[in-house]
Amino acid sequence: MTQALAGKTALVTGGTSGIGLAVVRRFVQEGAHVVVTGRRQAALDAVAAELGDSVTPVQADASDPADVARLYETVAARGKGLDAVHANAGLGEFGALSEVTAAHIDATFATNVRGTTLTIQGAVPFLNRDAAVVVTGSTSASKTEKDFGVYAGTKAAVAAMTRSWALELAPRGVRINTVVPGPTETPGLKGLAQGDPTALLEQMAASVPLGRLLRPEEVAATVLFLVSSESSGMTGSEVFVDGGSTIA
Repeated sequence: MTQALAGKTALVTGGTSGIGLAVVRRFVQEGAHVVVTGRRQAALDAVAAELGDSVTPVQADASDPADVARLYETVAARGKGLDAVHANAGLGEFGALSEVTAAHIDATFATNVRGTTLTIQGAVPFLNRDAAVVVTGSTSASKTEKDFGVYAGTKAAVAAMTRSWALELAPRGVRINTVVPGPTETPGLKGLAQGDPTALLEQMAASVPLGRLLRPEEVAATVLFLVSSESSGMTGSEVFVDGGSTIA
């Protein structure tokens, strides 16, 4: 079977766990060499141990301009450019309006909005002809969720910016789309719970019309589609992988 990304070079930010790690694994399976970023060196080491020479790990915080600059120095040194980018690094936590602090707002917007912007801005000089970019969105941006307003705001901002960037990049033949996962069983989702995450996961699964949480591999399959030639006519789109969450 032909590999969809044979001989291609990809970048995945936030690629050491959850959806990002599932995307890295799928890209490698499909023949790509993947530059992987994460904030924790131990997690990057684990990815490198699993996938070997198929990955180049770079410790980087997407919201830090110096880290992003160092990331693209690594990309430049490989000399292959980039054929696919998945801007996935992000964070979020629950916080009622009465509890939200300036630090919470700054941290969430720094990673989800500034980090995504810096990642894509830095990638532009390296994007090969017909390259494709995918941004990780969230159903929170289109479906109201209690106590998740700041996070939802960041994802709504990113969705709007992605559409604008799609217009800017189109003359270069570069496509950019947003994958919008619903509740997905990841370490990040479990981390939103206070203590045992079982109740939270069951509550979220019950809100999904399919009756279960999404798997990271299901989201990764859609990301692969969006960076492959199979989606060559798509740019500026949002593709929902949410088990029907936004129609419930």
